[in-house]
Amino acid sequence: MRTEQNLTRLDRLFARLDREPERPQNLDVPRMSPHRIVLLGSTLVFYGLIVVAVINTTWLVRLDWQLMFFRPYEQWSGLHAWIDYYVVLGQRGPTAVMVLAWLGWRSWRQHTLRPLLMLGTSLLLLNITVGAAKIGMGRLGPHYATAIGSNEMWHFGNGDIFPSGHTANAVVTWGILAYLASSQRTRRYLSAISAIVALGVGLSTVYLGTHWLSDVMLGWAAGLLILLALPWFEPLVARAEAWIFALRDRLRERRAAARALPAGVPAMFPQRTPADDEVPAAAREPITATVHPTRGLRTHAARQDRAAATPVRSERSPAAPVVSRRPQHPERVARSTSASPVTGS
Repeated sequence: MRTEQNLTRLDRLFARLDREPERPQNLDVPRMSPHRIVLLGSTLVFYGLIVVAVINTTWLVRLDWQLMFFRPYEQWSGLHAWIDYYVVLGQRGPTAVMVLAWLGWRSWRQHTLRPLLMLGTSLLLLNITVGAAKIGMGRLGPHYATAIGSNEMWHFGNGDIFPSGHTANAVVTWGILAYLASSQRTRRYLSAISAIVALGVGLSTVYLGTHWLSDVMLGWAAGLLILLALPWFEPLVARAEAWIFALRDRLRERRAAARALPAGVPAMFPQRTPADDEVPAAAREPITATVHPTRGLRTHAARQDRAAATPVRSERSPAAPVVSRRPQHPERVARSTSASPVTGS
């Protein structure tokens, strides 16, 4: 009788948490398709139109002031406490830590550094582009406005509100999860969720009065531009990943070689190479090594060379005869060996 194991939902969850035996080959990497290029160009045009509208103090600036005088945080004061917590989803530190933990697990499970490298690339692009726009246009926020109806631009050193950093960070940080999804279906679901989160974060800053509406609109466009341009950086990320893995393999080989050496042998001592395997076993000369505590490394071959240079006793020159060093005395009379007569009384 054949029985089949029915996995529960918890079993399938733990199976997903296990590490895969090797890197998956069917990972869906987004490409710079014509559709994406058109969307990128449209977003770039929208970005430029917002900047021009704010610089020229058009209807968009008047709408900013109307919302500021409306004071949403006073109209719906009951939402203030909840929105204070919700807007944290757009702060750089907390969101980066949460997303980094998730993508770090993804990298470990799939044997790849691409999720972490793409997150670092997107945050670097976000800091460069949004930071440069903030400093370059120097716009003041609603709480620091100086003249009613003005665009509050060019306050260098004091204004850094345009575009909204919270909004752009929410678009990029949560959108990178959708960008790195393994399938098209998952990518569509995560794209919708990240769009809702980023939309809510932007409107929350308008509710709290920390940003103009035009700041939020430009933040949405800035974050979307970064996500749309990420496929252009895929080759660079792939080369960086290959270089990091090659460096890791070299370090592992050096560590393994250092552990294989006997105690006291320096690491620079020549090891066996693959070329040595091509030499016949009969032609190899075994070399043994001994280490003296004070004289250092001494090989058996060195001892054989020293023994060959020292001649054996039979090859040495004949030894000189042993001669007594006591001088000869001619007056000395040789002692007789015969016994003397004995006389009696």
